[in-house]
Amino acid sequence: MFADVVVVGTGIAGNAAVLAAAQRGANVLALTKDTRVESNTLYAQAGVAAAIGPDDSIEMHVQDTLAAGDGLCHEDVVRSVVGDGPRAIEALERLAVPFDRGAQDGALLLGREGGHRVRRVAHAHADSTGRQIELALTRAVSEAEGVRVSEGAFAIDLLTDDGRCVGVLADVKGEIRVVWGGSVVLATGGAARLFRESTNPAVTTGDGIAMAYRAGAALRDMEFMQFHPTVLYVPGAPRKLVSEAARGEGAIVIDPKGDRFLGSYDERAELAPRDVVSRAMVSHMLANGFTHVFLDLRQIDPDRLAERLPGVVETGLAVGLDVRRDLLPVRPAAHYTVGGVVVDLDGRTDLAGLFAAGEATSSGLHGANRLASNSLLEGMVAGGRAGTAAALDASKAGRPIARDLAGAGPGPAAGELDVNDLLRSVESLVWRRAGVQRDGRDLTDALAELRRWNRLELTRTMPDQRGLEAQNLCILAELLVEAALLRCETRGVHWRTDHPARDDASFLAHIVQKRDEATRIVPLATARGVVA
Repeated sequence: MFADVVVVGTGIAGNAAVLAAAQRGANVLALTKDTRVESNTLYAQAGVAAAIGPDDSIEMHVQDTLAAGDGLCHEDVVRSVVGDGPRAIEALERLAVPFDRGAQDGALLLGREGGHRVRRVAHAHADSTGRQIELALTRAVSEAEGVRVSEGAFAIDLLTDDGRCVGVLADVKGEIRVVWGGSVVLATGGAARLFRESTNPAVTTGDGIAMAYRAGAALRDMEFMQFHPTVLYVPGAPRKLVSEAARGEGAIVIDPKGDRFLGSYDERAELAPRDVVSRAMVSHMLANGFTHVFLDLRQIDPDRLAERLPGVVETGLAVGLDVRRDLLPVRPAAHYTVGGVVVDLDGRTDLAGLFAAGEATSSGLHGANRLASNSLLEGMVAGGRAGTAAALDASKAGRPIARDLAGAGPGPAAGELDVNDLLRSVESLVWRRAGVQRDGRDLTDALAELRRWNRLELTRTMPDQRGLEAQNLCILAELLVEAALLRCETRGVHWRTDHPARDDASFLAHIVQKRDEATRIVPLATARGVVA
């Protein structure tokens, strides 16, 4: 199989890359390991942040993004991506995304979320924005010329030749295939399934990040995993995210005693950024012996609930709770991978021929903590840029020469390895030792244990996709814990109880990890404007 541009992943970033590359005349092949719509994008509830309201400005959105990023954003990247926000909304509307508009004036209805000073989040069909965007993009991709989409195609590894990425080795519906590409775009999403408590669908196992690492590309800031503060907590029920838009509409957080407590931790209370709210909730639960707290939506007008938050209403009903009169039990869970493959503004990595976009990347936009609803914005903007750059790169590089594959070869068969038990063990270990709250002793113990497991598990030949996903998660678990141990401070989503203060003197810096190289702490000033 050959394509000018091979895109791995079909969420918002992948689809945007496909469309942009096709518009530049490239022959494009998109690989997706499940159906073409199954991705984090499909489940995104809140919306797309963009400075389009009458009381808003690009500068305000920039400043809110920088504040949420807690000192580690690259301001040039923030200004570039945020500045494209209004155009991203226009592009999505041209693709027939049905953004909600006022019945009287037809203006876009905008929501407010934590960390935003004004209403600036455009949404479609209330809190099912991600689904509407995914369906619209999927439709556009299916109609685009020169585009093929291969479902059930699990990307196993990147192919490299003389320091350049030249394709992907993939399992396509049970058959191992070599997919040659003039360039490759990774848009595989994050790795929040590393944690026992996660909002992510089962497909988000960090495959692209792990593949990039094995191929020699640099990763950055893997310690930064964002925890969403309000995730449904009912034993035996799925950990469903309860949209931040609920707090934007007036929902409050109370403890089992009925006390509204967030204001004592931060004056912004329910509208503080996610990292602040998550830390406050965990601190309060630990101090009082609570397993969870409650989201209270009872003061919101029932008609407004039905109009603006139908997904939240349905989430409650699915577990026998009516949010018009019942409290929703919630607690934080892993939600968004802030770190990832290092890219520049065009999605270019430090491995020639390899591009990446969206949650799989560390672009400099989010810093140490992502501002709510900047993820769909980044996916649309960065995906389009990566697709454009990849098409140009492929046209210059030409078709790669097909060669016999050479590599380390298969290791010993996994034999009777219980892959599901391995996954549960990794998820539980990472949740206990490197979750919302971390300290050096726990991280040291976790790193030693993961390295011991990985010495055995990463050399085995896994029998199926689930085993390969487990290996990817094992790699990323070790990298996350190593980086978290090195960052001896509290910043953004990284909370070290043994180092509770932000330490700009030592850690106004990125942690960069690269295969076969020592992990580096790179000062922010020297990292600006470069890939790694």
